[in-house]
Amino acid sequence: MNNFIFSLNATLPVFLVIVIGWFLRKKGLLTEEFARVGDKLVFRVALPVMLFTEIASVDWEDSFDLKFFLFCAAVACVSFGVIYGLSWLFVKDRSMIGTYAMVSFRGSAAVLGIAFVKNIYGSAGFAPLMIVAVVPFYNIFSVLALAISARPAEEATESGTEVRFPVRRVLFEVVTNPLIVAVVLAIPAALLHLPARSWTEIPFSCLKSIGNMATPLALLVLGAGFEHHEAIARLRPVLTASLTKLVLLPAAFVPVAVWMGFREAQLVAIAVMLASPTTVACYIMAKNMRNDAPLASATVLVTTLFSSVTITAIVYILRCAGLI
Repeated sequence: MNNFIFSLNATLPVFLVIVIGWFLRKKGLLTEEFARVGDKLVFRVALPVMLFTEIASVDWEDSFDLKFFLFCAAVACVSFGVIYGLSWLFVKDRSMIGTYAMVSFRGSAAVLGIAFVKNIYGSAGFAPLMIVAVVPFYNIFSVLALAISARPAEEATESGTEVRFPVRRVLFEVVTNPLIVAVVLAIPAALLHLPARSWTEIPFSCLKSIGNMATPLALLVLGAGFEHHEAIARLRPVLTASLTKLVLLPAAFVPVAVWMGFREAQLVAIAVMLASPTTVACYIMAKNMRNDAPLASATVLVTTLFSSVTITAIVYILRCAGLI
């Protein structure tokens, strides 16, 4: 019961902030212009800064475990590859493929991972290392999938015919993406221990303040821009993506982690990485990169609502088995 209450405390407030954003939009307190400017602010400033400060603050020397790091990175790569390949086979609407693949494999590990491990073990443990292992791949694969599926505004047609990016344009989208840039800059900053330097204390405090607004602002923007009619029209892909994210991924990889000998904090970090709800960053990225934003927003809502049940079930099973 304690695990279930904790899961509710971790996920239900996220869901409620989204609902509040939708309610405020209906009451006219949040406008379409707010949603338009807000999602650009989150995508170009707040989320990149949050990623940079989180990754740059990781102490690689104290927390690095090569086997654990490689396993988390491999799971991120394999899960995306399988999901993206199957998306091309089973998703009939080609314009959905990029968003569908992203929301099916990318969870809010950075938000919930540290919280869950801290609640169970009293410290962040291996969660920061898990974040460093998977966040770069989450962002690179998401940008690639969205860039390939996106339809440039200047090349759009009234009939909605899909237009593919030229290879050079896709590469340009990847290397100039704010989230990718943030990850690339954060890794050397972490290796040089820049956040721990006395002369960087003030700028890093400033950056953390900016990064702290990323999640609440993104949730409000998601709620303000949510269109339930469009979400209902995508009910089938939303449900299959949610099932993949919350159930199929942990069912596929948690037993592998157990077989490879991961236990306690490492196993909890892996389980949360796999079973965490779709991150709100998916909606922001889909909207800014001209992909299926309604599919992303609806999947964020569904996975956030039901993740408290699925994560609690996974933690309960692992505890009953004496693995954590």
